[in-house]
Amino acid sequence: MNDPLKPYRRRFRVWNNERKLRREQRGYAAKFQKMKLRLPDDDELRRELKAVFPDLTPRPVGKIRTIAIYHHYNWENYALIPALQQFGPVRHYDWFGEFNHQNKDWRRSGKKRMNRALLEKIRHWMEREPADFIFMYVTGELIDPETLAALRGWGVPIVNMGHDDKRLFVGKVRGGLAFGARDICRYFDLYWSSTEDALMKYRVEGARPIYMPEAANPEIHKPFDLEKTIDVSFIGQRYGNREGVIRELQRSGIAVQAYGYGWPNGPLEIEDMVKLYSRSKINLGFGGVEGHRNTFCLKGRDFEIPMSGGLYLTEDHPELANAFKPGEEILTYRGMNDLTGKIRYYLQHEDEAEAIRRKGRTRALRDHTWEARFARILRVLGLLAPESPAGP
Repeated sequence: MNDPLKPYRRRFRVWNNERKLRREQRGYAAKFQKMKLRLPDDDELRRELKAVFPDLTPRPVGKIRTIAIYHHYNWENYALIPALQQFGPVRHYDWFGEFNHQNKDWRRSGKKRMNRALLEKIRHWMEREPADFIFMYVTGELIDPETLAALRGWGVPIVNMGHDDKRLFVGKVRGGLAFGARDICRYFDLYWSSTEDALMKYRVEGARPIYMPEAANPEIHKPFDLEKTIDVSFIGQRYGNREGVIRELQRSGIAVQAYGYGWPNGPLEIEDMVKLYSRSKINLGFGGVEGHRNTFCLKGRDFEIPMSGGLYLTEDHPELANAFKPGEEILTYRGMNDLTGKIRYYLQHEDEAEAIRRKGRTRALRDHTWEARFARILRVLGLLAPESPAGP
């Protein structure tokens, strides 16, 4: 049954989310100034961590032992494990996957068991062969502060990665604890955030933040020698303004194909996805954050498509300039007229499109591999010497 009020409820939800996010940002900015805090650079982080781990010394490349704790949703195992293995042996525990998290009541009935199982697994591993550091990709929805406090007892650096800090630094609050990073971030020795304007929030909450966006794996994200039979493609979930933009492009006579959850074409396996980048003359991107109207962040595809040799055209926002030169290595658009104009222009100017593809791939390979991201983390921790190469 159609709900005539659904569009109005959706617009109200977006408006309310934006209002809460602005209020949260203003509140943290005021606290940041009142506490006279500053954001540390890598050298300052290194000094702070040296005070915490005075006996920690650099390890040879290939000898850094990692415990990785995260759930593989769709991309994680293709990115994180191969990069960490460049520095040494990795033991991975998909603790969330061990339990029936599809059960709507899992937070009440399963979260405590999940946390106990995690501690038992790490105790078993650390007693047999201690790790040099623990890498995690978790949120407050999954892990308890008490669990993190217990993990710290092993005396090795613990790093967490956050990729949704734009909207979920706090997120929902249940039982006084936030689903996001707010209540767990101080228990980590280093907190990797891909959201630049969340850094001051971390500092206010007593954490050591380091800003790095996502990345891509060049062994997977690479060009294929395929004929470009698709004018424009998009791969990603169907939500927000995406459906409206795709529909408007089609109405304008532009041949665009969309893949992913919610679209008629459905999702693609990773190899088929990468091949589609090569088959497409233009790869479309969206930078918006789900549930918000004018809030943007960097996405995994911002790095995967250029590294795959695709011509990338995405929504313009300031953080893109931290990673690429818009107009030279990738393309950006503002509004439908700009989007349709650039699509038509680059479909007709293949030489210019190819030059941007080449420059984008060169930049991605140089600066935006997962291996390079972890090399920086390990250097800041003091586990990798500053002059050491990223991998063997």
